[in-house]
Amino acid sequence: MMRWVLGLVMMAVLSACASNRDLNDAPVPLGDFRLEHNIVVAENAQRGPLSRPATEAELTTAVKSAMSERFGRYNGASRYHFGISVEGYVLAQPGIPLVLAPKSALILNVTVWDDAAGGKLNDEPEQITVLETFGTAPIIGTGYTMTAEEQLKELSQNAAKAVERFLVRQSKEEGWFTPDPNAVAAPAENVTDEAAATAPEI
Repeated sequence: MMRWVLGLVMMAVLSACASNRDLNDAPVPLGDFRLEHNIVVAENAQRGPLSRPATEAELTTAVKSAMSERFGRYNGASRYHFGISVEGYVLAQPGIPLVLAPKSALILNVTVWDDAAGGKLNDEPEQITVLETFGTAPIIGTGYTMTAEEQLKELSQNAAKAVERFLVRQSKEEGWFTPDPNAVAAPAENVTDEAAATAPEI
């Protein structure tokens, strides 16, 4: 429990405003990126302390929907795949006293596959940790103001935005999503749903 609490406190300083406000804007550039397979698994997801429950199906559906919502806007020439595992979550309940109202959180491991190369872009999964959006309920927490489904939707949208920031950073620093004129596209079946699902080494 202590590890969870310390982790959430450290992440609090990184929380930002609502992450879905930019979905009607033009997406930030990501070279030749186009999302093909969007695989999300959650069989090993850890429920955090004092969290409301969520089923495996609820976790995978929410995360997959948020990824599709954000990355479905990209229409590059090359296919890439996500292998995502939900590692842990907290869907906050009402806290007592108010100053200790818990915050919701979501932890994902993300692996990106390059279809043409037939392999992973990141050998080790990138761990993404997000909190509920500050400003939704800055004093009392979303445990009082949102249902578990609403909390999970918001967290998933925040996670999708965090993944986008990760991809943008990798594109700039590592040259991800830069078209390779010598690349030969591999058949889509070379990166199967099963392979993508196991990419985060769950």
